[in-house]
Amino acid sequence: MKNSALIKGTAAIAVGAALLLGGGGTLASWNASTTQNPGTVVAGDLDVVAGTGVWTDRAGHAVNISTYKVVPGDKLTYTQVLDVTLTGDKMAAEVAAEGATPDNGFTEANVAVTDPVLTVGETGLGVEVTNPLRTSQKVTAKITFEFKWATADRDDVTAEYDFNEVSFALNQITQTGLS
Repeated sequence: MKNSALIKGTAAIAVGAALLLGGGGTLASWNASTTQNPGTVVAGDLDVVAGTGVWTDRAGHAVNISTYKVVPGDKLTYTQVLDVTLTGDKMAAEVAAEGATPDNGFTEANVAVTDPVLTVGETGLGVEVTNPLRTSQKVTAKITFEFKWATADRDDVTAEYDFNEVSFALNQITQTGLS
């Protein structure tokens, strides 16, 4: 009987040790945890909205382009205001005129047409726009059409120059000095 009690006692100790070592209890190890909220990432915005464009003559008077007839010496300017939104800490963009596919019925030597010139206030832009204040800003695009004074005889009488559709595209670029 003594052997039986000894065997039972040894077995009980072995089972208890196995339970402690196998995860049924702890062997005095410490644990701790913490959480942290890293915040929210929010995307910026890039948008361009065009207002109504206006044609003016050399003196700055508005003209109705659908009824106005140019003569040699006339210079007309089309002004288009673009509402540009650049929201983002490192946001920069190029503004480009696209889709300008004119049908020119004038003799090339008799007319001069400029590409759009872009300004913010009085400051010329070239094509790159940045917005460090991260607010909407007004960009003005101007295109000029000049019927040259030196046009001879009856050249280009009843000629037409159709600009077709001109759209302004805003394309994100990497700001100078940033990568």
